[in-house]
Amino acid sequence: MEPVVRLENFWKTYTSGEVAVHAVRGVDFAVFPGEMVAVMGASGSGKSTMMNTLGCLDRPTKGRYFLDGIDVSRLSRDQLSDVRNRRLGFVFQGFHLLKRTSAVKNVELPLLYSPHCPPRAELRRRALAALERVGLAGRANHLPNQLSGGQQQRVAIARALINEPKLLLADEPTGNLDTATSIEIMAIFQALNDEGKTIVMVTHELDIAQYCKRMVVMRDGRLVGDKPVEHRLSATEELARTRREMAAANLADRPAENGGTP
Repeated sequence: MEPVVRLENFWKTYTSGEVAVHAVRGVDFAVFPGEMVAVMGASGSGKSTMMNTLGCLDRPTKGRYFLDGIDVSRLSRDQLSDVRNRRLGFVFQGFHLLKRTSAVKNVELPLLYSPHCPPRAELRRRALAALERVGLAGRANHLPNQLSGGQQQRVAIARALINEPKLLLADEPTGNLDTATSIEIMAIFQALNDEGKTIVMVTHELDIAQYCKRMVVMRDGRLVGDKPVEHRLSATEELARTRREMAAANLADRPAENGGTP
């Protein structure tokens, strides 16, 4: 099986004055269709630089990057832009939604600004289908400030899906969310992965990484760990358990709120 992503001897070096800073050092890395990979590491480990390269937002200083069999490290800026639009979906920690634009119009954006934009009716149909896919069919006309943080992230996921990308890249997608909402978002990612979507996710949180199938660890620009997640968590089961615990805690607090009367 051919990998969706393959980095060969990937180096990224930045120059600060006369000093060369090696952000990534000789990394070999591959992601195969249907994988769900968590990339972990401390600040400065090189994980964000590697994700920027996977997202065709930056180029290797040395080495090669193949995306779906295409050597994107050799492409022009315009060609890279087309690859990002057609083959990649992005989900960010900060959602990055247009504030005065409805959920459905936010979802339409990647296609709206694409040279391959379908007719208006088809564009709307695909955007609504993407929202339904993440459980937001009834919120299509809501503005971001009318949505919770979790709902805004669902819109962002729907936007990432509208092009049916080969690879879904998520950068700290639960970083701004509470525990229960984070598990809801991970349930969506797990469902997408079960459908066959290939996902690479940067996270600082070990418990979030446990929802993935594979965990990669970076340190000082090098890949120092790469192993399957042995005891993968089920977000659906964890969400049900969390809700039971919250309901029990609320029930336990109720007598005290009523002056001790059950």
